[in-house]
Amino acid sequence: MPKYQAAEYIRLSYTDDRMSESDSVSNQRKLIENFVLQNADIEVIEEKIDDGYSGIIFDRPAFKEMMQDVTDGKINCVIVKDLSRLGREYIETGRYLRRIFPAYGVRFIAINDNIDTARENCGDDLAVSVKNIMNEAYCRDISIKTRSSLDVKRRNGDFVGAFPIYGYLKSSESKNKLEPDPYASRVVRDIFRMRLEGSSASRIAAELNRLCVLSPLAYKKNNGLPYAKRGYADKENCKWSATTVIRILQDETYTGTLVQGKQGTPHYKIKTVEQHPSSDWIRVPGAHEAIIPQHDFELVQRIRHLDTRTAPAQDTVYLFSGVIVCGCCGARMTRKTNRAGGKEYHYYYCPTGKKHGCDHSVMLKENDLTACVRDALKSYIDNVVSLEALLSGIDQQRINQELTQEYTDQITANERRSGQYQEFKSRLYENMVQGILTKEEFVTMKGNYSAEIERLKAAVSDLKAKLEDVMENRSERNRWISHFTQFATLQELDRKVVVQLIQSIRVMSKNELRITFNYADEYQKALALLTSAEQRKAG
Repeated sequence: MPKYQAAEYIRLSYTDDRMSESDSVSNQRKLIENFVLQNADIEVIEEKIDDGYSGIIFDRPAFKEMMQDVTDGKINCVIVKDLSRLGREYIETGRYLRRIFPAYGVRFIAINDNIDTARENCGDDLAVSVKNIMNEAYCRDISIKTRSSLDVKRRNGDFVGAFPIYGYLKSSESKNKLEPDPYASRVVRDIFRMRLEGSSASRIAAELNRLCVLSPLAYKKNNGLPYAKRGYADKENCKWSATTVIRILQDETYTGTLVQGKQGTPHYKIKTVEQHPSSDWIRVPGAHEAIIPQHDFELVQRIRHLDTRTAPAQDTVYLFSGVIVCGCCGARMTRKTNRAGGKEYHYYYCPTGKKHGCDHSVMLKENDLTACVRDALKSYIDNVVSLEALLSGIDQQRINQELTQEYTDQITANERRSGQYQEFKSRLYENMVQGILTKEEFVTMKGNYSAEIERLKAAVSDLKAKLEDVMENRSERNRWISHFTQFATLQELDRKVVVQLIQSIRVMSKNELRITFNYADEYQKALALLTSAEQRKAG
C-alpha cells in the first residue's frame, strides 16, 4: 500500500490566460498524473479544483475542503503544478509550508519548482522563499495592471461589469457595450411612467406582480441570463418589491449614462468590497442608448425628495403632496379629510400650529386650490406659447453673435485691467522699501488693489456665465418650452402635470397663492432675449 494518500490541487486564476494551455486545468492534471506514475509511494485519492480564484486569498472553497481532509487525516500529501498554484501571498504561503503542513505530517510537492518537503530541509530552502516573494510580486504587478486597464475602459465608456442591469443586455457586437433588452426596457419605461403619474413604489410593485411580470431576478433566471448569485438570488419565487422598484428609479444608467466604480477592493490582498463615495464614481454620458429621457429621470428624482406620503389605505400619491407649503413657516402643508352628511371634504392646513411659532391658520379647500392652480397654470402655459411664437420671429443667431462679441470684449478688457492691477500690487513692496511709499500707504493701496482685482474677477466670472448661456444651442436653450406646450390643451390637473411644471405653491392666505413654476430662470432669459431684440431693432 502506498505510503502517501494524496490530493492533487489545481487552481486557475481569473487573471490567467484562458487561451494558453500552460496553466489550464487539464495541463495541471496531466502533469500531476505523470509525476504520480513515477512515484509508487503516492496514491491520489482526491482532486480539488479552484477555478477563477486569486492566489492572494486562501478563502477558496476547494482549498478549504482539502484542508478539512488534512485535519481529518484523510490525506497526508498535497501535490501542485508549482508553488504559485498553492498561493501567491508570501507570508501565508510560507505559513502553510513551514507550520501547517509539518504540524499535520503532510508532504507537500510543487513539481515544476522541484519542491518536495519529504527531502531534508526543502521547506526551508532559500529558493522557496525567493519563489514566494516573486509570486507575490507577480500578483501585485498583475493587480496594478488589471486595475489600470479597467479604469481606462470605464473612462472610455466601456461596460466592465459581469451583469448588466435589468433592462439592458451586453451588445452582440461588443461585450463592453450595453443595448436595451426589448422586453425588459418596456417594463422599465412603464415603471417610470407609473411613478410620474403618482403611483408609489409599493403600488407599482403590486401592479407588476398582479400582471405576472417577472421580477428582474426571475426574468434573468427564466431566460438563462447571468445574474449575481448572492443574497435573495436563490429564492424560488422572486416577486417585485418596493425596494426593487426604487432601485430602478434611482439608476442613472437608464438615461444612457454609464456609472461605474461605485465599489471595489482597497488593496489587492484585501477582497472585502467597500463602497466608494459618489465623487469617485466614473460617469460617461451617452455611453449607450437611453431607455428613459433625461428630463423624466430628473423629474422622478425630484419627486423622491418631495413628501410623497399616501393615505394608509391608498397607494396613490396626493395631487399636491410635497409641493404645497405654508407661506408663514415654510412647512409642507398636510391634507385632511372631514366627513359630513355622508360626503367627504378635503382640506390643506399647516401642521406646525401657533404653539410652535406659526400664525398661519388657513384651512384651504382642495377643490378651491385645484381650480386656482389649474387656472394659473393654463394662463402661464398660454404665456409660454406666446413666448415661443415671439422667439421664432426674431433672428436669434444674429443677436447671439452680437452678444458673444460684446461679452468677449468686456471679458478681455476686465482681464487686462486685472492684470495691470496685479502688476501695480506687486510693485508696492519695492516702493515701500525704497521709501516712495509709507507703510500706511502700502497697506491702504494693497487693500484697494486687492479689492479691485476681486471685483474684476467676479465681473469676468459673471460675463463668462452669460457668454456660455448665449453660446448654447438654441434648441437646447429653448427645449424647456416643450414641457409646457405639450399641455396647451390642459383641462384637468394630474400628478404628472403638477410635478413637471410646478416647483412650489406657497399659501399666503385663502385668497393668495404664490406659485413658482419650473424653468423660471429659462423663462426670464427668454424674456431678456426678446427685450434685447427689441432694443436693437429700435436702435
